[in-house]
Amino acid sequence: MNYILAVFKSRYSTISFANLLKANNIPVAIINTPNAISKACGISVKFISDYFSKVQTIASRLHMSNFDGFYSLVERNNKVVVIKM
Repeated sequence: MNYILAVFKSRYSTISFANLLKANNIPVAIINTPNAISKACGISVKFISDYFSKVQTIASRLHMSNFDGFYSLVERNNKVVVIKM
């Protein structure tokens, strides 16, 4: 299964975005941000890539000054690689 992270520069923004997605029936988890992403606050919103279009639509309606971007988690050679989208 492929996952995407929504990465923010503040914990408050991360939690608020996770709650907004949950309110729109998108299953999410708040996880520790991978070390490969250095600009983040330490936690990120993880969701299944199948929901990406819906999440993008929701995100585009918001003014998110603390938003760093979406990152794809891809498995390569038995390792998880983080790719900025």
